[in-house]
Amino acid sequence: MNSKAVFKTLAKVNKWILPSLTKKRIDLSKATKLQMALFGWRLYVTKKALD
Repeated sequence: MNSKAVFKTLAKVNKWILPSLTKKRIDLSKATKLQMALFGWRLYVTKKALD
């Protein structure tokens, strides 16, 4: 498997398991460190899956 396929699979798993911060209307300026880490992780995986 190439890395793009791994990240696409990981993005699908993230979508099922991890909560969506935008649907919860979390304000990123007031987010906790855990929420920011979650946001960063999802952003990183999505970017790698699309490249």
